Amino acid sequence: MTTTLTVKRLTAIVCVCLFVAASAAAQKQPCSTAGEDNEFLGIRTIRLWPGQAPQAKGTACEDIPTLTILDPQPGHANGSAVVVLPGGAYVGLAANLEGRQVADWFTGRGFQAFILQYRLSSHGYLLPIPLLDARRAVQTVRARAADYHIDPNRIVIIGFSAGGHLAALASTQFVAGNPNAEDPIERVSSRPDFAVLGYPWIGAISSDTSHLSYCKLFKVMDQCEALRAAYSPDLFVSKDTPPTFWFHTFNDETVPVEQGLRYYEALVKAGVPAEAHIFANGPHGVGLGKSDAALDQWPNLLEIWLRAQGLMQPPAPRAVH
Repeated sequence: MTTTLTVKRLTAIVCVCLFVAASAAAQKQPCSTAGEDNEFLGIRTIRLWPGQAPQAKGTACEDIPTLTILDPQPGHANGSAVVVLPGGAYVGLAANLEGRQVADWFTGRGFQAFILQYRLSSHGYLLPIPLLDARRAVQTVRARAADYHIDPNRIVIIGFSAGGHLAALASTQFVAGNPNAEDPIERVSSRPDFAVLGYPWIGAISSDTSHLSYCKLFKVMDQCEALRAAYSPDLFVSKDTPPTFWFHTFNDETVPVEQGLRYYEALVKAGVPAEAHIFANGPHGVGLGKSDAALDQWPNLLEIWLRAQGLMQPPAPRAVH
């Protein structure tokens, strides 16, 4: 029994180390998470703020939060949008696995997709800076809905791992628009209309270092309790939290399924429509699947859920009087 537990603990430690190492490698990327922009292919990147972003530490790529925009497949636009938040432990961004691949899945189903390159804590941008970027991303999509031919009330946010933590924060700590703001983007709400969370790192802010810990990773153990109270999404769920789809795996050694369950239970308690899927097998960081026959079905379940929310078909035309 002791040997089995020791092996499981060593496996979990190795998994965490590899995950952080991969995330660190992922941060060596261009300013655009999608690579080289190609306007002809319907891909381009914009800054979240026209000038320097709030609390920016410099002018390098890591100091510039961006949205990479991907158009839906020609003839398939449905008027819905998705903001994609890749994971990476706030150290890097899994720009392909949890960014471009996910955006392509949505554009193939008629969505206008936006991949967020948010500022990372490994570059000195501790929370709430990534949250400021996530809020601004949703506000940008909503404020420019007419430009992107989307419904401003059909914005989905999807995040994986640390991106799932950030998406959950954006879903629970959104800000109302300020109608008197000079910046038109700040006049609209940052609340996403729907949320999708893939193996979210809900318990990121914890002094428990037996699993991946934001406080230990970024050497802020002395601030951990204050950060936990301020940036644990499950503590901020309310009736206004958007309808949510969540999936996780039972044997995720990096982010225990219990973390996601806490968030799901908070949703249920608040009366928020939520759908949960827990798969038996699959490691952390599976993206769209490709690791287990059952787990590989989660995108199909997501498509069914999106269709049930009315997001897969174009909105009915408005009557002309």
